Amino acid sequence: MVENRSIARPLKRARRTTRVTADLPDFLAFPSPVATASASGKPFRDAVRSFLSSHARLTTAFAPPVLPCLLTWQILFRVGDFMTDSRDPLPVVVALYVVEEDVTRSSRSVYCDQCRVVGWSGHPVCRKRYHFIIRSSDDGINTYKNKSCPSCGSPLHISQSRWCRCCNRELTGDDDNDAQQWEYSQFEDTSHLLHGVVHSNGYGHLLTVNGREGGSNLLSGFHVMNFWDGLCTALSVRKITVMDVSKKYGMEYRLLHAITRGHSWYGNWGYEFGSGSYALTRDAYKRAVDNLSNMPLSAFLFQGRKSRTRFQNIIAFYQSLSCSELSTLKDMFSFMLRLITESHKSSMPKTSKMLESTTNVLCAWTRNDVESLQLAMIKVLMAAAVGSNWVRRRALKGVMCKAASPELLNYCLKHLKGKLAANGKVVDARYNPNHSDIVFRLQPLRTLQHESSLDSNCPSEEHVKGDLKFLLDALLHPEAILTCRPQASRECVIDSATKLLDCKQFVKDYKPCAYNPFAICIWCHLELSDPAKDDPVPPPELILLPLHATVADLKIEATKAFEDVYAMFKRLQVEDLLDYGHVEDNITLKLLVGTTGTVRVQGRCPSKNGLNRFRMERGTEIWTVDCPCGAKDDDGERMLACDTCGVWQHTRCAGIANADAIPAKFVCTKCFNSLNNISVSIPNPAKEARRLSQLDTSCRGPVGDNGAQITTALTVQ
Repeated sequence: MVENRSIARPLKRARRTTRVTADLPDFLAFPSPVATASASGKPFRDAVRSFLSSHARLTTAFAPPVLPCLLTWQILFRVGDFMTDSRDPLPVVVALYVVEEDVTRSSRSVYCDQCRVVGWSGHPVCRKRYHFIIRSSDDGINTYKNKSCPSCGSPLHISQSRWCRCCNRELTGDDDNDAQQWEYSQFEDTSHLLHGVVHSNGYGHLLTVNGREGGSNLLSGFHVMNFWDGLCTALSVRKITVMDVSKKYGMEYRLLHAITRGHSWYGNWGYEFGSGSYALTRDAYKRAVDNLSNMPLSAFLFQGRKSRTRFQNIIAFYQSLSCSELSTLKDMFSFMLRLITESHKSSMPKTSKMLESTTNVLCAWTRNDVESLQLAMIKVLMAAAVGSNWVRRRALKGVMCKAASPELLNYCLKHLKGKLAANGKVVDARYNPNHSDIVFRLQPLRTLQHESSLDSNCPSEEHVKGDLKFLLDALLHPEAILTCRPQASRECVIDSATKLLDCKQFVKDYKPCAYNPFAICIWCHLELSDPAKDDPVPPPELILLPLHATVADLKIEATKAFEDVYAMFKRLQVEDLLDYGHVEDNITLKLLVGTTGTVRVQGRCPSKNGLNRFRMERGTEIWTVDCPCGAKDDDGERMLACDTCGVWQHTRCAGIANADAIPAKFVCTKCFNSLNNISVSIPNPAKEARRLSQLDTSCRGPVGDNGAQITTALTVQ
């Protein structure tokens, strides 16, 4: 038998015109009101299919895919009116790839690490996951990175199953394995501008957001988040979590943003506290935010007879630089962030609009008061001109402290640069990062003009970032804020900053619309008729039925919905409608529940034991967490298990620093006390646990060994 294979022709390059891209949806204005209205009232499982069929195209439709468990869809967006920088400018186009992953056929782990650490470990495993990816590179997700045909050298595509389309060479099994590994590696790539995954039940996770600091040439993180938030709304997503490990200017941004704004950066889009590590609660998070935001700066400025520390110098300097009073940590950090932002918005000198006061504080001073005080300052600089010495701002202010009020002194010092002296020289001012202060001296006008590019009586953007990072890091190190008085305030600062860093998980409840004037919208809760002790309780599913639907129709649609969403309900059969007594199947449903509401149904699943591995996202292993901090479940932090009882606890709570290796032998304090019949309480469990970690026992592996890692930040070592 002769096998007939036609050699695929190379695709012609389509002529790119502005007219074609004008028909694409605008990335910056997505979703349109029409797209949002079309998905309103639909469950996610239906809304995502409708969205893909209307806006996307299969990128592997022209050939059998290498991975039958993955379908890749592509949607193109134009980015506003931006044009490319080329001889023939073209509109900027962004590609969104939607990878539909069939979990039951995937070679990856069927379990979701993110679900496990945010409190959704009891959800049954969903049949499908939808990955929404915007790549940072221009080459599409269809092309191997650095992969080509061994025979002709043509780029290979993941859509090519057994043959190279250019030279007709048969690909080997190793080539298929490479394609599979490359495709799955896209789910682990943290360089994507956007990567979000949503399970078929509408619960999902935002894994990656990268703006300009993350490698984007055009889109900012704000643009990407606006797009993602609109996409989730258009798809009737239910809940999305995000693990905030974002950094800005090299700093922990969740700590900085919580102090200045009272919430994480993701809170701008409605993400709220979801779950905290080490058993932290929402109230504890709010108290930590309030404690740090309202901490008075005066608590850090206690000096006594000792010289000022760098921490105190920085605070005092920026207090003097601001025209408004900076009295709390929130005021200080907000002012420093405004200085950084202003440097991006304008090329004017940094003493421009940003530092000008809009208050009426100058109404008590006359021009003569200002000029007289500045003249006196210039005389001091003339007296110190021997050897061209620089005079620090603090020293100059100290000399003139009895001549005027502190407010007038600060104003005159800010505007002293450029003033002419009697000897024809001009006042020069520069920021000295070593002293975190402005320094002054008199220089010839010619020299000042020659070095004008170096002149600045305000710190540069990089210096402000460095000072901000130093202050933020100091909040976590007791030795850096030893001057903080009283001691209770110092302990409160360190404890609150640590708690804010321990709160990484944030969640947004999109509360999808469950109303359709032309249908019955019912939230359906499922209960099994023969439940086992550890059977999962799935979230309710939204069922849409026609207005004349009967109870029998509800049972049929509920069976289809739960079978479609969850892998373990492969042969589910809904049999009873609970809470309404015995009702006939032919009764009109609208007469019982109306057009909206919630119902409970009961069904049986004969094949659930054969699908045991799909029972819960936490996996099939049974493990127990009982940490001294109060944690009762896996929260994503590093843990270790007692080799006697097998109970897990945090390494940090056991007295083991995160930088230290996990000991090879560990026994918890409870087991040690039990083995030695010790009934007295231990005053310091952490130190005792560290001592007990040297006992001769064996060590265990991570919590849930059968769960593959989706992001390394969530790995429990």
